[in-house]
Amino acid sequence: MSGPGDPAPGTLAALQTTLAAEHAAVWVLGVLGGRTSASRSGSLYAAISAAYVAHRSRRDQLTSTIRDLGSDPVASAAAYDLPRPIEGPGPSDRQLAAAALEVEQRCAATYAFLVAQTSGRERGWAIRALNEAAVRELAFRGTPEMFPGADEYADR
Repeated sequence: MSGPGDPAPGTLAALQTTLAAEHAAVWVLGVLGGRTSASRSGSLYAAISAAYVAHRSRRDQLTSTIRDLGSDPVASAAAYDLPRPIEGPGPSDRQLAAAALEVEQRCAATYAFLVAQTSGRERGWAIRALNEAAVRELAFRGTPEMFPGADEYADR
């Protein structure tokens, strides 16, 4: 992403919105990862762990970019609501995968918004982030979308 300078109108707000979404994704995926295990559900555990690492990286990149633009990054909340109820002491793999899928879908929508609000290197970065979120959806039983993150163009 770019270095210091004046961002295009709307870019900083879109970056802050995206950072807020990444804060939530990191928190929720941390909770989901704590509810599964490598020995019980190896592939789900690996997918949630990989998503967690990817979102932490995106969060850190966004934080640096916003600081480079001379602004204070939006802070993380103390806690977030889970996208879906996770019931009982041992939630099912299906519940965990559905919640992780919703995290990725929400992030894809946020990155689609960021793509629309940016240009140049920022837009290229946002497109890569959108593509990666769309691919991660598949690990959580999502379906390929023609235009990920853009529900108005969904082919469902």
